[in-house]
Amino acid sequence: MAVEQPVIDAPPFRLRPFADSDTGLIQAASADPHITNISTVPATRGVAAARAYIRRQHSRVTDGEGMSFAIARLVDDVAAGYVGFRYHSDERASIGYWVGPEHRGEGAAAIALWALGEWVRAELHIPRLELYVEQWNAASIHTAESAGFLREGLLHSWQRVDGVRRDMWMYSLVDGRPLAGVR
Repeated sequence: MAVEQPVIDAPPFRLRPFADSDTGLIQAASADPHITNISTVPATRGVAAARAYIRRQHSRVTDGEGMSFAIARLVDDVAAGYVGFRYHSDERASIGYWVGPEHRGEGAAAIALWALGEWVRAELHIPRLELYVEQWNAASIHTAESAGFLREGLLHSWQRVDGVRRDMWMYSLVDGRPLAGVR
């Protein structure tokens, strides 16, 4: 399911493809083990590693795997975080997000999650979006719920995080269930 990656306005943010100017955000995220343990953000803080991460995000679109967006402030185009999804089929995709340490508390993740969820359902007609959150991660649980995702249940030993199998809450957003939350 190859589709051209859009730019999605979600004031006060914009979801856009990553750019080389976003290397500072990637380097800051590289210092946060909570991000590097659950994402493909490199644990190495160098510019080369950040640029390689950005190239991988672009390849998800060209390879038909999904889409990765920088969550950028509309006012100055400074990237605050990431939101993206991976196709599992024409009927289901998983969505993930993170926000750089210096941008937390601005509502970026919830707004981006809401906007991307709405876009994927409306434009790609994928009826089910899923996301997974570790039980201890209260901020991510709040983000998912404020963006309209509903908790379905606990997936035991779902994902390896920092070398250990972890239980994850599964959240979903499905067609026929209206988006709630940040809007």
